[in-house]
Amino acid sequence: MTSSAANTPQPRNAAPGADGVGVGALDVSDRAAIAWGALFVVAFVGTFFEFFRYQFVQATTQVQDWGHTLLIPLIAGYFVYVQREKLAVRRFAPSWTAFLLLFVGLAIYSASAFGPPAIQHHNVRGVGVGFALLGCLLAVFGTASFRWLWFPWAYWWVFGQTISERVMSRVTERLQDWSAIGADILLNTLGIDTDRVGNVLTVHMSDGTTHPLNVAEACSGMRTLMAFLAIGVALAALGLPRWWQRVLLVVAGVPISLFVNVLRVASLGMLSMVDSNFSTGEFHSMVGLVWLIPAFLMFLGVMWVIRNLVDEGQTPTAPRTGGKS
Repeated sequence: MTSSAANTPQPRNAAPGADGVGVGALDVSDRAAIAWGALFVVAFVGTFFEFFRYQFVQATTQVQDWGHTLLIPLIAGYFVYVQREKLAVRRFAPSWTAFLLLFVGLAIYSASAFGPPAIQHHNVRGVGVGFALLGCLLAVFGTASFRWLWFPWAYWWVFGQTISERVMSRVTERLQDWSAIGADILLNTLGIDTDRVGNVLTVHMSDGTTHPLNVAEACSGMRTLMAFLAIGVALAALGLPRWWQRVLLVVAGVPISLFVNVLRVASLGMLSMVDSNFSTGEFHSMVGLVWLIPAFLMFLGVMWVIRNLVDEGQTPTAPRTGGKS
């Protein structure tokens, strides 16, 4: 006797099964979904090749400042992966809004690439790429999916590209001053005779020699503030269930960045007592990367404290990275 279950029609918006992913009325196999996704990535990167080429060069030549941007797309992709089941049951419903965003993105990117020199800027192109990516996402998953896609998209758009030197200098100038002051206080507290004039620290040796250490913006490590904020946002989204906890962790990225940079500058000052070359060149950059490890551990410690501010019995079962399901 033939089972009637086999002849029972499946709902058009059925949840994905073990053999594939349901997209509206379509059941797309895992292999097909991966193939189409790879094709989309290749086509998108090819269309905006100059933007991604420049971004890759900046990330690989200024690793200490912008190396984290190479990881941001992977983290944003994971945020989408977390929401895969909610996205899969949504009908494929492209709208004029999606295509309008794609058109606006292409227009902005083209204007920046071929227009007046005043708008030929990497961040202007980034605006165009951001609008185009959002348009493509909404075209594939439908406008209703924005409640789950806005966070991964915004995360990549904010943290996945280098920021103009003019903007960064305004943001980090005061933090740079505080780093020099903090390092000066710390070195003198440790018994190392140090003078500070502006952002230049001078370490005095017992034999009368001096070793100047210029806490210039280019070597202060304060551009890693963006990396700290990116880490804070990712940890907050994945590890904390309440909005105010997430805000606290992200805000904590600023003092953590400042504190780690004070320790970094102070360590360079102490190393300069052994060899003045330690405060410059490749070794200097390596020291900056090493300090990212304790910074990450500090983030985990702060997150543990914030999470335990609330009784676990009142904590929601799972954090969300988008809107309500």
